[in-house]
Amino acid sequence: MTDNARPPLVEVAGFCLSLGGKDILRDVSFDVAEGEYVSIIGPNGAGKTTLLKSIIRILGGGTGEIRVAGRALGDYTQRELARLVGYVPQADGRMFPFTVREFVMMGRYPHLSPFSSTSPKDEAAAARAMEMTGSAPFANRHLDTLSGGERQGAFVAAALAQGARLLLLDEPTTFLDPLHEANISRVLRRVNREGGVTVVAVTHDVNAAAIRSDRVVALVGGSVVFSGPGRDLMTDDVLECVYGKRFVMVEHPTARMPVTVTDGVEE
Repeated sequence: MTDNARPPLVEVAGFCLSLGGKDILRDVSFDVAEGEYVSIIGPNGAGKTTLLKSIIRILGGGTGEIRVAGRALGDYTQRELARLVGYVPQADGRMFPFTVREFVMMGRYPHLSPFSSTSPKDEAAAARAMEMTGSAPFANRHLDTLSGGERQGAFVAAALAQGARLLLLDEPTTFLDPLHEANISRVLRRVNREGGVTVVAVTHDVNAAAIRSDRVVALVGGSVVFSGPGRDLMTDDVLECVYGKRFVMVEHPTARMPVTVTDGVEE
């Protein structure tokens, strides 16, 4: 269960999934409370992306249960689920033949009737999302003319325009320079803290996960090995359990918690 009194928006109970004859997720159980910011960490191949794709139903099958807003995942139509859950995948270099405005407007599709045109409400939601992510100056540019950071901002804007209560993000700041990483992180904190949007983000940045999240879930070999506050994550024993190595730790000057440094000494 969640660590606070807020009701769970996502409930994963005993979930297992095999792909190509290989067990990817093994008895995964955790909840995400309404309005929480949860980071999912773990080594490569731990099943983090597979877990997100299972929650958004890009991947089907599996045993156990996933519930969103109190309903079993299988009970939703795809349109109903899209009204609740937005998804930002890993940046993979693929280009789309759309302007930023066109792409962000696509985030409104769960709210449109078949053959209907966009309304002023849809236009306003897209404009608000572009402004929030800093994408407004690029609204008329094609995605393939943007830098990686600018393009990632447009992807986040499309998810925000969707108006979902839950955002699932797969390494949203990977490959970004420090400025764009800070901008995307600021947007996510704002929509979470001010807008009440629940955020579940996969990340390889252990320090950011510990400092920015309400809670961190760690996967190893497809199983949950840690779920708790970031401060509890940042111990030698827990991090070694997750990553199989020791870390050099220092005190963060403002967060007042231990963080890892990159030039750790191998034993």
